[in-house]
Amino acid sequence: MGDNALMSDVLELVDVSVVRDGRALVDEVSWSIKEGERWVILGPNGAGKTTLLNVASSYLFPSNGTVRILGDKLGAVDVFELRPRIGMAGIAMADKLPRRQTVLETVLTAAYGMTAHWHEDYEAVDEQRARAFLDRLGMTDHVERKFGTLSEGERKRTLIARAMMTDPELLLLDEPAAGLDLGGREDLVRRLGRLARDPLAPSMIMVTHHVEEIAPGFTHVLMIRQGKVLAAGPVETELTSRNLSHCFGLPLVVERNGDRWTAQGLPLS
Repeated sequence: MGDNALMSDVLELVDVSVVRDGRALVDEVSWSIKEGERWVILGPNGAGKTTLLNVASSYLFPSNGTVRILGDKLGAVDVFELRPRIGMAGIAMADKLPRRQTVLETVLTAAYGMTAHWHEDYEAVDEQRARAFLDRLGMTDHVERKFGTLSEGERKRTLIARAMMTDPELLLLDEPAAGLDLGGREDLVRRLGRLARDPLAPSMIMVTHHVEEIAPGFTHVLMIRQGKVLAAGPVETELTSRNLSHCFGLPLVVERNGDRWTAQGLPLS
């Protein structure tokens, strides 16, 4: 723990830019997350959402600016000590995992910081935790199946269980509902909502480009367009038709139905 970890934000970016080939993927972003907050990063394709998430995960160092993750400054901390404290689930992760491992093994290996299965003697307590996380994500019936045989939705839910295994203080979800059909998306959103409303769950950041994927219990939204922050704050005040229209570059109407959101374009006159 950093000396001031109890006092500091979970994540703090000050004037952060990420420049590639002369182009700013993220452009002077300042943003901070307090403990227990659940953030959605919303924006069109190519806006810089995943770049921002990769900075938050410590896998991408900014070209300019300062990043503090869990109280430690990026560049002045051993990232290998920091990374177990950050859970990450995304498309990129799925491709690194052995397809022949069972679902249970896929989740268990996270506790040992490996993607491969080395036949360690897993502690009984680790196996119990892995099974409990899989159960929360609706995967109990699939624990002995090979990872490579899972549907897209089942893979996503396995990856989230895996990301929880190290007991992270920050959980990062990169487009968890991408590629899912309506049933798969609704199942995942419901389960993410249950996780988001759990006071013992870690602080969370989820990247998406659909307001329909924002799970109940997510508290804040950051909107980004062409690498720049357009809006950041509580979902209730910032997720407006005006902000969303600006973000996606066409007139959109946002509606809230209970604890879910929808957005539609205005009909062409």
